[in-house]
Amino acid sequence: MSGTLSTASYIGATILFILSLGGLSNPETSRRGNLYGMIGMTIAVLATVFGPRVTAAGIPWIVAAMVVGGAIGLYAAKVVKMTQMPELVALMHSLVGLAACLVGFASYIDTSTPLQGAEKTIHEVEIYIGILIGAVTFSGSLIAFGKLNGKIGGSPLLLPARHWINLVGLLVVIWYGREFINAPTIQAGMTPLIIMTVISLLFGIHMVMAIGGADMPVVVSMLNSYSGWAAAATGFMLSNDLLIVVGALVGSSGAILSYIMCRAMNRNFISVIAGGFGTGGGTPAAAGAGAQPAGEVVPVSAQETAELLKEAKSVIIVPGYGMAVAQAQHTVYEITKHLREKGVNIRFGIHPVAGRMPGHMNVLLAEAKVPYDIVLEMDELNDDFPQTDVAIVCGANDIVNPAAQDDPASPIAGMPVLEVWKAKTSIVMKRSMASGYAGVDNPLFYKENNRMLFGDAKKMLDEVLTALRA
Repeated sequence: MSGTLSTASYIGATILFILSLGGLSNPETSRRGNLYGMIGMTIAVLATVFGPRVTAAGIPWIVAAMVVGGAIGLYAAKVVKMTQMPELVALMHSLVGLAACLVGFASYIDTSTPLQGAEKTIHEVEIYIGILIGAVTFSGSLIAFGKLNGKIGGSPLLLPARHWINLVGLLVVIWYGREFINAPTIQAGMTPLIIMTVISLLFGIHMVMAIGGADMPVVVSMLNSYSGWAAAATGFMLSNDLLIVVGALVGSSGAILSYIMCRAMNRNFISVIAGGFGTGGGTPAAAGAGAQPAGEVVPVSAQETAELLKEAKSVIIVPGYGMAVAQAQHTVYEITKHLREKGVNIRFGIHPVAGRMPGHMNVLLAEAKVPYDIVLEMDELNDDFPQTDVAIVCGANDIVNPAAQDDPASPIAGMPVLEVWKAKTSIVMKRSMASGYAGVDNPLFYKENNRMLFGDAKKMLDEVLTALRA
């Protein structure tokens, strides 16, 4: 393939990637967006493999690597459950960071294209920054993977003087960057490069370990942005225009999404990076972190829930991570289908940070074939709760916590939430009275118009569906 054809292919792939992002912005066009992305990636890979910079001797190695990687990806796609998607995404981000590090070291020791003067300096700056971003992304994503799948606790690890530690680490990285640029030989430059890499790996670990469970959806989005910038840095190191453009697209879109999610939680990006919000593990937050709710909970049975739904004319369902864990989305769809056939106005309310990653609930509902037109964002639906007969909270907690509005001392004060307590009757489905991922108690449970449906969401919803059909 000639260089001109390769460049034209890259331009076509870039256009397809932009169309893909545009398609993914709406559920109704998301399938088309995915298709554009797959076609664009196929063109990009073929243009690279058969481009002028790859020799015939290297093609068998590339094909072998693609076969191995493709087989692993196909296996993961078949065995990974929808509830495991957040940790899978975090793991994929770590691989992008690892690739950036490996490419950086390979580019540094590659002497096939001698560089001199400013060109050499610029290339070494690209390598240094690329490895820095890649190492932070790699180690941080691995910690996020551990937190999301429960192998690492969700509680923030807050070391004494942690901000000073980070500052000292940054100054050391800058110092060794100067040493790296001024190194007379590759051997001399390898030492500061390795030291910087180790510090960056430790910083990635420390950064994500200090972030509490409640902020993990933002962390996933943030790491997505980092992986994009790591890919862009790799593009600079390899002089690959497509990698630069695609990395910039992913990095900027991830940054914008992180900003949107921070705004949805009434938090700023710096406070998320600073860490400390959310204990995870379902344990109450520290004493004095807000007024403790008082009152008695009123349990409700599946049969009673079905009766309330039979009498309702308007129903809103708020899904959360508990629905994903119980794999209850298909039963939710069957209940939705049954109620719609009876003329009930039923809709779904999605909070921007519901679940463990951006769009988690939307993906689950789409998988269960819930119609897109009844899946609405929080801002579209919040004003409708006072006219709603029944609001069902399926495995959500923090995103429906009235303390965010009523208790200025609460750790989640000011966070926009779905106001389910304003419905005529709210029903919260939970296994127990444990607090949510943010570790904050929920006064909603004690409201007079609230009922608690305890038990596994899938089992209880199956019973509700049976009672409805009866």
